[in-house]
Amino acid sequence: MGKQGFYFADPWLEPYVSIIESRYRKCIFREAELAGERALRDFADGYHYYGLHRKEGVWVFREWAPNAEEIYLTGTFSRWKELPEYRLRRINDEGDWEIVLPGDLLSHRTLYKLSVRWKGGSGERIPSYATRVVQDDKTKIFSAEVWSPDVPYKWENNDFVPPGGQPLIYEAHIGMSSEEEKISTFKEFTQNIIPYIAEAGYNTIQLMAIQEHPFYGSFGYHVANFFAVSSRFGTPDDLKELIDTAHGYDLRVIMDLVHSHSVKNINEGLGLFDGTPGQYFHTGPRREHIAWDSLCFDYGKEKVLHFLLSNCRYWLEEYRFDGFRFDGVTSMIYYDHGLGKNFVSYIDYFNGNQDEDALVYLFLANKMIHDIKPGAITIAEEMSGMPGIASSTQTKGYGFDFRLSMGVPDYWIKLVKDTIDEYWDMGHLMHELTQHRPEEKVISYCESHDQALVGDKTLIFRMIDADMYYGMTKDFHNLNIDRGIALHKMIRLITFATAGGGYLNFMGNEFGHPEWIDFPREGNNWSFKYARRQWNLVRDKNLKYCQLAEFDRRMLKLDSEGRLLSSNDINRIMENSNDKIIAFTRGEYLFVFNFHPLNSYTDYGISITGKFRIVLDTDDPAFGGFDRIDRSILYTAIKKSEMYRINEPFRLYLYLPSRTAIVFKQEPVRKATDTSVNPS
Repeated sequence: MGKQGFYFADPWLEPYVSIIESRYRKCIFREAELAGERALRDFADGYHYYGLHRKEGVWVFREWAPNAEEIYLTGTFSRWKELPEYRLRRINDEGDWEIVLPGDLLSHRTLYKLSVRWKGGSGERIPSYATRVVQDDKTKIFSAEVWSPDVPYKWENNDFVPPGGQPLIYEAHIGMSSEEEKISTFKEFTQNIIPYIAEAGYNTIQLMAIQEHPFYGSFGYHVANFFAVSSRFGTPDDLKELIDTAHGYDLRVIMDLVHSHSVKNINEGLGLFDGTPGQYFHTGPRREHIAWDSLCFDYGKEKVLHFLLSNCRYWLEEYRFDGFRFDGVTSMIYYDHGLGKNFVSYIDYFNGNQDEDALVYLFLANKMIHDIKPGAITIAEEMSGMPGIASSTQTKGYGFDFRLSMGVPDYWIKLVKDTIDEYWDMGHLMHELTQHRPEEKVISYCESHDQALVGDKTLIFRMIDADMYYGMTKDFHNLNIDRGIALHKMIRLITFATAGGGYLNFMGNEFGHPEWIDFPREGNNWSFKYARRQWNLVRDKNLKYCQLAEFDRRMLKLDSEGRLLSSNDINRIMENSNDKIIAFTRGEYLFVFNFHPLNSYTDYGISITGKFRIVLDTDDPAFGGFDRIDRSILYTAIKKSEMYRINEPFRLYLYLPSRTAIVFKQEPVRKATDTSVNPS
């Protein structure tokens, strides 16, 4: 078997090596079965074959519908009638249908659909490979739309190379990115938000809700049309311009890719496309996701693999996305979707509850994505900690570059909700922030969109609550606001500083966006009040929001200037729950946190050698702090005892104000005599 297996990093996996190897062989066999002598990307060519294409002066349309007995192309060109001249013909035994149409029949923005007939029934369907789907404002009915502009979009940044270092991700939703109570657009995001993201110090944008979804309030996770850009936000060319512009700012753009399930809608989606429930999905009890009210793909079917792999290739090539965050991976890889389950034993990963067909698909998808675009990154939304999920396919893993560290935000929310900070356990806190499988890298975060959905609150709103409505002016203080502001900075800094690979923030949370997220619905009288971002708050220099945003920007510079997250080793120096002190080093930085709500410490000793300067602290008045720290000092570790003791360690003696974090950078060793000052 050789030493290339990821499992060599974890001796607890030894009893399960045979299962891991068996799964790997299944992946390799499936790849050979699908691709043969070709590359896997050549197998995933569905979007070039199916759907509507203009070729040599004619239109060619193809669809896969094995159970159909008749299919008609209908649209504005036929007055939505089934006419014999627009009847498709079946071209093979696999269920492929085709029609060739005159080149002048369809034009840019012509609306069309399929009328599918099968034994015992019929229905209107949107083509499975439709690349543009629009909704009628009056009838609310969705239709496919021809997208064939006279002048195709011309890319400007053709030589974009993704930025170096680890991903600093700004998670964003186009529709709620305006401060106005409306659905925002790609163009508005391009003009107003991309420059802000670049200035804030992030290097990666993660876009949600890109694939077309019939219900806006689903946050984009109930996808109906997998190849179509959501028309709520603009046109395909508008999205290309967004990505092109981001590349010009040296920002990579990744998208939330939903391959874990599909909307149950029949007319808009794939649910009963050719009249059979099992065309794309499982049949029987595995067909419906019991928690998400959606349909579950059957990853064991070749045509499903072809559809999904082609979808990956499409977004990479047509829109030049730089990777994906795969949604719902835990749900995909377990028969019970991982619902209500605590993964506390290694047997939970190898007990027969795993959908190996789904694991095979993820292996194939990651291998192909990195073959098409070697600089792409893929992230698994996976909470179980499946061994190998974030290991390369070369080491017999499933190929993700990162796993979302989903336990971290859950931990922060629970901690803030249930335990006052006087009783926070420092050792347990560090354990939760740093635990991940030895072979994997993770994306850490305090809160994403999930933690702020209606029924919950952002971290800062949970800590400050209604005081945010009147108490965020710079000249106003009370204990509740001061506590929330201080902990907001400390929570972000320690999560960022301990991140095991990359860091993520949901738009607006960097400056302490208040309240929650609630999309328009009947229960809120279809209001957009909570489905937007109040950028006016961070622009107002009289409010504390701008101070939180500035702290976030300066925090990210620890990586952009010092490659903090590229250093894997976190050297834990101290975790004192009585004093509420945490100290650790990472790379050339020393981090010291005093989470105590009341106690400030003078001459607090940290066991370390060297000389250090403060490069960042949460008590800086520029960030809404109280300016209790001298930032001009060069701090030197000493042996404080008057009598030399050979076993006495060097210590850095520090003043640590309450609810404050300090980041030091170690000075390079110099031979010349140093005239440093010791604060003690």
